[in-house]
Amino acid sequence: MKTLTILEVGNLGGLVLMVILIILFAASVFSLIFTVMVKIIYEWNNDKKFSRKQFIQTMLICLLFCGLVSGFICGGGL
Repeated sequence: MKTLTILEVGNLGGLVLMVILIILFAASVFSLIFTVMVKIIYEWNNDKKFSRKQFIQTMLICLLFCGLVSGFICGGGL
């Protein structure tokens, strides 16, 4: 028997889109919280400031890592 993917079943494109959007939203919230924690630790007892560029880079790296983990889990690697 041939196995079917969720898109081949028919009319479930909305479900797939909803799952993808939920994963993106969760990864964005997690990345924002993680980046704010990194910023607080970085500026704790120093005179150094966490620049906007560093904030965006840290959040982007965290988002990429979340995407890697999500792809590994959803792709069946785990």
